[in-house]
Amino acid sequence: MSERAFAWPDGKRIAVTVNAMLETWSEGKAPPYGVQASPKAGTIDHSGIAWGSYGGKVGVWRIIALLNRHGIRGTFCVNARCAEIFPEAVTAIVEHGHDVAGHGYLQDQLLTALEPAEEQACIRRSLAILETATGRRPLGWISPVTAFSAHTRGFLAADKLLWHGDARDTDLPSLVETEAGPIVQIPGSDFTDNRVIRSSPQDIWDVYKETFDYLREREPPAFLALSMHCHFGGRPMITAVYEKLFAYMRRHDDVWFTSFGAVAQWVMDTQRGADTHPRRLIKPV
Repeated sequence: MSERAFAWPDGKRIAVTVNAMLETWSEGKAPPYGVQASPKAGTIDHSGIAWGSYGGKVGVWRIIALLNRHGIRGTFCVNARCAEIFPEAVTAIVEHGHDVAGHGYLQDQLLTALEPAEEQACIRRSLAILETATGRRPLGWISPVTAFSAHTRGFLAADKLLWHGDARDTDLPSLVETEAGPIVQIPGSDFTDNRVIRSSPQDIWDVYKETFDYLREREPPAFLALSMHCHFGGRPMITAVYEKLFAYMRRHDDVWFTSFGAVAQWVMDTQRGADTHPRRLIKPV
């Protein structure tokens, strides 16, 4: 076991990140979930398609404004197709100081359904489109529906990405070695905004406030990722809850509000070999 404890900059007790998914689906396809429970099998779901397109038309702009109000540098995980159909929105993300990460080409094109060569080609195509659209090479990647293959990490490392956010088998970010070199694994959220799609958005406040308070008090240095989708979290009923949540978290001066990219750079530069094993939580009695 490492003798060096994991730590955040300036001794912060908890790091908080916010990532927003900007997604789109194949032509004529709608998100596989929505606010309406009535099935539309056998027909083109124009209502669902319109609902999903809200993210690039409206939601992404509201989330940018939300993050800017609270001085939070967000990470937007963007299907590369969105850079082609919503170029102004994708450009605005970077212009307002936020990060753009790879998120596949289409949300319904899963890496796990591709042959290795096809998967690598999809990753490279997606990154190239986002780099052209924003003028910046993405630093990281979250696969559509976090469906990654046995090859994904290696392909990402080979393309010199700094982080990936697919795996959730750790609580703290950690360095993972691949045949192509190291990459930082950052755990994502287990409770995103689509969990409350047909219930109460207030559940987001309850879950994240309690988790934030617990981690900050009991398990520093802790990590908390908050995740939302532009086509749902960018709607007022959800944004209103995140507004209240960010304001609450901002009252504490021992919180590091940061992006996935900044977290990954910190881990890569300073936390190699640091102790992230859960046994560190057990204190002598």
